[in-house]
Amino acid sequence: MDTLTSMQVFRLAVELKSFAAAARRLDMSPAMASKHVMHLEQRLGTLLLNRTSRHLSLTEPGAVYFEHARQMLDDLEDIESAVTKASAAPRGMLRVSAPVWMANPGFIGVLNEYRQRYPGVRLDVDLSGRFVNLVEEGIDLALRATNPVSLSQTLIARPIAPVTFHVVAAPDYLRRAGRPTRATELGDHAVLSYSLLPGGNGFDVEGPDGVESVKFEPVLQSNNESLLRLAALEGMGVAFLPKCLVARDVEAGRLEVLMHDYRLFGTQLYGVYQNRKYLSSKVRTFLDFLCEKPSIA
Repeated sequence: MDTLTSMQVFRLAVELKSFAAAARRLDMSPAMASKHVMHLEQRLGTLLLNRTSRHLSLTEPGAVYFEHARQMLDDLEDIESAVTKASAAPRGMLRVSAPVWMANPGFIGVLNEYRQRYPGVRLDVDLSGRFVNLVEEGIDLALRATNPVSLSQTLIARPIAPVTFHVVAAPDYLRRAGRPTRATELGDHAVLSYSLLPGGNGFDVEGPDGVESVKFEPVLQSNNESLLRLAALEGMGVAFLPKCLVARDVEAGRLEVLMHDYRLFGTQLYGVYQNRKYLSSKVRTFLDFLCEKPSIA
């Protein structure tokens, strides 16, 4: 049995989470797809996949093998393209993990543009907001608004774009509660707070007259920025949200930006990937494409 084909079957079965789906993609029977993976397991002398009637999951050795096999297959595709002088256009499944607030029209537009430029790439985007294990979960790239110093030394963080936050509220709320003009006044307002904010229910912010300390008791807190945006649109209170998430609401007058003279905990969006000698063309082109679109954050 051809080991290279077996590796391709194994990779697709993991990415598609199904022997049947992998078999359809490679024009073979599910039974043959299963035999290919069994061939690898017998060759390696270890179990690569846990199998149930409904679910496939990687074992610990399987996760290590999957990452190396996937990289080798990506490199092989690039080498074949270079040798045959064919277009080195990327292809295959690109799995991306990103913050919840990336579910915004700007990012969707970027995904659409990327697919138009590289139709051979299929996108699998996880917006759960959780911190993923790139190797164990087969994630090619994680988009994170983070401090790269906090990352593992086995990971590379490439800066993509600054992330700007706005203080926003709905016009209806502002008519009822008044318009805060200083950060210290936020303590008197209904605050919709991101529960993972550094500092919890208080932080320091730089204003026109220097640094001010803000303290508040949120009427709603959540680790989901999209929920906070919806609550702000309903007039529940004042929210601190990424500019890209509320840009269209502000433009349409559904939300208003408050305290323009204050700089509110800006951060940087990074593309985080594994430290390896060669990046696959799909990861490299996607990162390059994102860096061309600073408005995504």
